[in-house]
Amino acid sequence: MKNQGILEGLLFFVGDEGLSLEEIVDIMNIEEKEANNLINKLKEEYIDEKRGFTLAYLGNKYKLTTKDEHKKYYEDLVDSEYFHTLSQPALETLAIIAYNQPITVGQIDECRGISSREMVRKLLFRELIIQCGKSDLPGKPTLYKTTDKFLDYFNLSSLGELPKIDNDTNINNNIDLFSSKYIEE
Repeated sequence: MKNQGILEGLLFFVGDEGLSLEEIVDIMNIEEKEANNLINKLKEEYIDEKRGFTLAYLGNKYKLTTKDEHKKYYEDLVDSEYFHTLSQPALETLAIIAYNQPITVGQIDECRGISSREMVRKLLFRELIIQCGKSDLPGKPTLYKTTDKFLDYFNLSSLGELPKIDNDTNINNNIDLFSSKYIEE
């Protein structure tokens, strides 16, 4: 059952991109027959009404998706005031995209120092960013940029209205900026 948990974690981690049968076999270093068995066991478990996900086969990839019968609750969440506020990590990711677009998830990760895949997925869902092509980098990763909805959200008429960032400022990474501001002299 350990491999079933690994497969579930992998599918959660890759999100909307999903994994093909070949990728599952390669990543988990298992036989195709075992991969199919794991997929079928996961599908059976997700049929249970206690589960919020289902395992779908879409676009030649296996993906974790939410169940259609719970759609009303997802719509209520999207319409709620809670959903319309952006978390600090989402704002950080959005700022990196806005100032560096077009940009790949890998480049965003490099700036943030942490995986940004989930934040990018949330920003895509909120239509604040869109996919805008493929990079020439190895693997041809997807490029992202902000949308008109982003401009509306922040009450901007164009990206030119974004606050200017002084790139010549030299920040010493060894200083704790928060604490140093409050040191008594």
